[in-house]
Amino acid sequence: MSAATGSPPFGAPVVATYGSRDPSAPLVVLLHGRGSDESEILSLARHLPAGVEYAAVRAPIAEGGGYAWFANRGIGRPVASSMQATMHWFRQWLDSVAPAGRPVILVGFSGGAAFAGGLALADPARYAGAAILYGTLPFDADVPVDTGRLAHLPVFLAQGETDTVIPRELLDRTWRYLHTDSGAPTVGRRDPGGHGITAATLHRLGDWVAERLSFLAAHGAAPVGSPGDVAWSTLPDAVLPQRPGPSPDVSWDIPQQQLSQSAPAALQESLFERVSALPGIRGGASRISVPGARAFTLPDGDGPDDAFLVPQAREFAHLHPGYDGSLHLALPPAQAADLVARGWGVPHPWAGTRLSPGFVMLFGPRDEDELEVATGVVEAAHAYASGASRQSQHHSF
Repeated sequence: MSAATGSPPFGAPVVATYGSRDPSAPLVVLLHGRGSDESEILSLARHLPAGVEYAAVRAPIAEGGGYAWFANRGIGRPVASSMQATMHWFRQWLDSVAPAGRPVILVGFSGGAAFAGGLALADPARYAGAAILYGTLPFDADVPVDTGRLAHLPVFLAQGETDTVIPRELLDRTWRYLHTDSGAPTVGRRDPGGHGITAATLHRLGDWVAERLSFLAAHGAAPVGSPGDVAWSTLPDAVLPQRPGPSPDVSWDIPQQQLSQSAPAALQESLFERVSALPGIRGGASRISVPGARAFTLPDGDGPDDAFLVPQAREFAHLHPGYDGSLHLALPPAQAADLVARGWGVPHPWAGTRLSPGFVMLFGPRDEDELEVATGVVEAAHAYASGASRQSQHHSF
């Protein structure tokens, strides 16, 4: 057990640790729920990857004989001032043990999930990932929940189908935001049980942590959060316009598929013909997608491996079968974030863990105007894969 210096009104944090003692090792912070404590949630660490330091932080606010992260009776409606003060207290401790460059993943259960979500929303670039387990994001806590806020921040989300502790409307709102507007590549699980971590979820959480840390070690982190100015040399005025109307429904499980607003068959074929005519393109069946998906490969492409869905096959994009009509493609990270923020697609759930951070779904075009935009987006992916975008892409975060 170790303690670090805090600030009023909470005093020094109480922190239980497990695992690596290397101060440069990745840090996974475990945040418990109401009625629990740091020792109980630390027991999860024995089932999670080795080579990592785990730190379980005791919630600082005493309430009703237990501890809670905010005065919310444990149901996910924190008072904004309490939340902000607690986050400041936590960040002082975190900055003292995890300076810049040390990866930090947040794992929160129940009330701790709301706190983990609040920390990630307040400063997404500070973290390498966040797991929201059987809880809700703190929508009433004065933290930003704008579109694209969590771009390139992998999230693991688990909920119980029969959870009666967290209001269902908050669970559903959290599910929708993380899978759509947030921009986060989100791995979601819905268990048949209630408000408790299942063995299957704990196993998948361990895999997700290991995959994220392995990716960071091999590739580094893409800039997190909504992008600033992003140039699209393949579109008029170098700007990606806002996609009109609501986003289509997208499956949250693998394979990722577009479930509504499907592109008319004629527009799908027009898009296929346009992309097939780009320099150096070869076709064939996709090496990574569902049966019937048509690949776009660039055998002589000189782009980085992250520019390809299947680097070995040089597949940089594919068009899904007619019942779907969307595409998967790889873009530079800034363009991928801009695509999501402007409503033209969503990240793949495995982006930044198993796959390129710019691996996104592009929604199928609904009309001729959207066909022009979709063509320009795929042309940008083609430029990335060919190596041309290294000179032509400019962006800022």
